[in-house]
Amino acid sequence: MDSLLLFITANWLNLLALFWFLICFKGYFSYAKKRSYDTPCLASMLHMYRKEWMLRMLTRDVRIADTTAIANLERGVSFFASTTMLILAGLMTVLGSTQQAIDIVADIPFSIPATRGEWELKILLMITLFVYAFFKFTWSLRQYGFVSIMIGGAPAPEEHISDLQAEAHANRIAKMTSMAANNFNSGLRTYYFSLAVLGWFINPLLFMALTGGVVFILYRREFKSSTLKTLMMSDGA
Repeated sequence: MDSLLLFITANWLNLLALFWFLICFKGYFSYAKKRSYDTPCLASMLHMYRKEWMLRMLTRDVRIADTTAIANLERGVSFFASTTMLILAGLMTVLGSTQQAIDIVADIPFSIPATRGEWELKILLMITLFVYAFFKFTWSLRQYGFVSIMIGGAPAPEEHISDLQAEAHANRIAKMTSMAANNFNSGLRTYYFSLAVLGWFINPLLFMALTGGVVFILYRREFKSSTLKTLMMSDGA
């Protein structure tokens, strides 16, 4: 018990910074998901566009343009998944060169010297975040693959399905596309938060400030951006 209290006393600022980061990381993810159900945001507006897209897709005999668009989205996700693997390889390399990295950061103004254990803990946090991002990107890739299959299996116009059936098909495919996009978005958010962790290597206070800045930037982009206002210009938005 005494050793635990001693550890907390000696590292209270780092523990506070880590706690603040976890609150912001998990809290913003939960907040954005909950608000997307009842507030106009990029996620909700784009889902509306995806539904309109799939309704129009059902009226086309040739759906090459639709599958090409999905393939383009897959390429973007694949790029980030591959990049994440390269970043993880780099982080593992840095983990094996801890002392050299500590010496480099120690020369930065306002930096707080870190022990080897503290440095390795920070690297492990970065690794955990990028592993999480990798799983999100790869799951998004699989879901986009499912969308391609669903488009291929969608009824053709000459089948003359009812409006109710057409809307049900469009809803299913649009929902799967939105799920893929949301997982990709989660991976991107993790990238943003990972950049904030870089501040921890210099100063815990800088880490906390950057984490708050990431939350502000994400909120502005997803709920208050000019991009959102442009998307809301369509009829019925």
